[in-house]
Amino acid sequence: MAAPTIHPSAIVDPGAEIGEDSRIWHWTHVCGGARIGPGCSLGQNVYVAPSVVIGKGCKIQNNVSLYDGVILEDEVFCGPSMVFTNVVNPRSAVNRKAEYLPTRVCRGATIGANATIVCGATIGANAFIAAGAVVRGDVAPFALMAGVPARRIGWMSRSGERLALPPSGTGEARCPATGEVYRLDGERLECLEA
Repeated sequence: MAAPTIHPSAIVDPGAEIGEDSRIWHWTHVCGGARIGPGCSLGQNVYVAPSVVIGKGCKIQNNVSLYDGVILEDEVFCGPSMVFTNVVNPRSAVNRKAEYLPTRVCRGATIGANATIVCGATIGANAFIAAGAVVRGDVAPFALMAGVPARRIGWMSRSGERLALPPSGTGEARCPATGEVYRLDGERLECLEA
């Protein structure tokens, strides 16, 4: 493992924790108190607030702001210019810092470019949020979400392949990339190889 790489234009405040082999790119600001795990990549113009926790192996693309209350578990992908919010009903003239709602993105989830995650949601493990989607509530593990507001349009494997399963009901499918078998039981999908 190697020390983190921090571009000279980046600002990393005292008290920020950055794991080994992580890379912090151009014009990124990591506030003191933020914790970034090993092997992460933070692209150009990323902002990381003081209470943010980022697990190992996360990829955060350009122009993403992670505000107080955001937690990314391991191996989360945040696409370019996707948005996290932290207040449900913001007003410039009303201070609502005491009302910030936490947002958790579970292991292996993907959030596409320009998607918006409204605060207070939990994005399940290996879920896949399509580009431009607006998520207003919790998302089940492995769910493929698209639209405004986002709705489940299918299911994804751990390797990011769409599974040939009905949107709801029961059935089994194999991941076309890995051959892993998945079983759908109503609103719950599980990988039988885990």
